[in-house]
Amino acid sequence: MPAICKGRACISGTRITVSSVLDNLAEGMTVEAIVASYPPLTAEDVQACMAYAAALAHEELAPMAA
Repeated sequence: MPAICKGRACISGTRITVSSVLDNLAEGMTVEAIVASYPPLTAEDVQACMAYAAALAHEELAPMAA
């Protein structure tokens, strides 16, 4: 489970948001390039971001009454 930074999920022990890492991946950056750009991160942290995004994609939304 990621930590929270300004209301957004971030990598534990850092202020780097999961969305920042995912944006970089979506733009075509490699895991190695992301780790080089964000020295506190490890390849495992980047993997965890992808796993977190995958889990959210599978999450079912409960309908709410108006």
